Amino acid sequence: MILFRKFRLLILMVFLVACTMHIMIDLLPRLERRAAGPGSGGGGGGDAGCSCAHSPSEEPRGRPKQRSRAAASAVQAGWPGKHTLRILQDFSNEPSSNLTSQSLEKLAGAGDRAEPVKRADETLEEKQKSLIKERGNRGKEKPEQRASRLAALYEHPLYKSDLPPLTDDDTLFNVNTDIRFYPKAAGNQEWHNDGNEEEEGYSPTGEVTAESYPNWLRFHIGINRYELYSRHNPVVEALLKDLQSQRITSVAMKSGGTQLKLIMTFQNYGQALFKPMKQTREQETPPDFFYFSDFERHNAEIAAFHLDRILDFRRVPPVAGRLVNMTREIRDVTRDKKLWRTFFISPANNICFYGECSYYCSTEHALCGKPDQIEGSLAAFLPDLALAKRKTWRNPWRRSYHKRKKAEWEVDPDYCDEVKQTPPYDRGTRLLDIMDMTIFDFLMGNMDRHHYETFEKFGNETFIIHLDNGRGFGKHSHDEMSILVPLSQCCRVRRSTYLRLQLLAKEEYQLSSLMEESLLRDRLVPILIKPHLQALDRRLRLALNVLAECIEKEGYTAVVEHDFDPQPAASPLHQAPRAR
Repeated sequence: MILFRKFRLLILMVFLVACTMHIMIDLLPRLERRAAGPGSGGGGGGDAGCSCAHSPSEEPRGRPKQRSRAAASAVQAGWPGKHTLRILQDFSNEPSSNLTSQSLEKLAGAGDRAEPVKRADETLEEKQKSLIKERGNRGKEKPEQRASRLAALYEHPLYKSDLPPLTDDDTLFNVNTDIRFYPKAAGNQEWHNDGNEEEEGYSPTGEVTAESYPNWLRFHIGINRYELYSRHNPVVEALLKDLQSQRITSVAMKSGGTQLKLIMTFQNYGQALFKPMKQTREQETPPDFFYFSDFERHNAEIAAFHLDRILDFRRVPPVAGRLVNMTREIRDVTRDKKLWRTFFISPANNICFYGECSYYCSTEHALCGKPDQIEGSLAAFLPDLALAKRKTWRNPWRRSYHKRKKAEWEVDPDYCDEVKQTPPYDRGTRLLDIMDMTIFDFLMGNMDRHHYETFEKFGNETFIIHLDNGRGFGKHSHDEMSILVPLSQCCRVRRSTYLRLQLLAKEEYQLSSLMEESLLRDRLVPILIKPHLQALDRRLRLALNVLAECIEKEGYTAVVEHDFDPQPAASPLHQAPRAR
């Protein structure tokens, strides 16, 4: 009996010794790091400092185990341990935790994360920033030469025409000096009137007070019957910078639509529509894909804004590219539980989410970062519908969106005669706006123009807003001539549009070169690969060929609608250059 008790005591002691050793092995690395911390921070010499603080050539030789841990941390690239990953994988089952959820970086920092991991994380961020900077500087070796074409274009007389005098009926908002803007009313305490702690309103009139408005609001105030923004309005460039740099304070899914889009709100109360990257620049739409089943491309939205401005339509709201941190700037700030629940970590340790939408919103079509960074386009919001109502119109040349059926315009060559007799196309400039939009879509290869919008205040005498351009620039190797059917059937075009198309076909300007230069201003360069830029020149010649055939058949005055008198340097060229 005594032997049995001694045996039980021996087993208990062995168990206690094993537990103690296990605890010591677990705590020893942390004690070593704490002991090494003051030595490295206080300037002490020797091997007391962490090896990750040295450059590769200066790494201490006496700490092989520490070097191996630092190397492993570098491979992990700043990612937390498996417990943290499991937390993120399972957090979708805890809706209440959305209010206090933290980014991966914060979660890792709250634990006892090793110092080498932190420094490896910082190194990764620096590499990402340098990569973005390198991409932004690509092709900018000679800025003086590259800036010449775009600057010369905007100095051309065709880009100098003046608008008619604007009345109160021609501006979207009639600014009232008694109406003041209170920045704190939206609940953001970080944007305030400098030098005054009191809540003071910002009058929208006057040079000094107008400058205090956020750029998105100044953009809204500048909308009028003829344009979304003026040619050389500095607010547009400032707004593009805001889209790229403003802190994102909240994120929600946009309702409706076939694919996932997010509404992002910034610290200055501005809002933008975020379309995430779904495919690379080099991927073309497969030839067997229907246009209505194609992906929406974020770079197409960016390129469409620049193309619209070069064509001098100025009917696309400002769009800029941005690299977004999916953890800090989407998951951590969203209150949309439906969106939040769709976050997960892929087998490659990348952060992913898929949201909810009609199509392409599932784990098979998830949007994944590298590891948590994702590209996307941010399009500035137009004024709220409660303030400026918009009317949605069905495009007369809308496609059937059916795998077998064809639309009426595809089988009736005289379809345009019927359209010309139907309001609002029977008078005013609406038919000419459709022709502008047709040329714009053909240059991009966009077949998905089923509806368009106008501001209700301006009635039928106003421009068409060119929204939703994400299905452009899908195929550079194919020119979809059916997009030009409205132009070939109606044989009508504005004189200003016709002259600008001819100008952009000239060697000294060249649409592809202008686009390439303009797109260099975006942070996600390159936006378009070379074949897409070359396709712009080819399609421009094809559009001019269609107009040349119309002029040859019906005469110049019957085809070209006189809308303004250009300067002598921009005299009309009655014969359009034909494609070679």
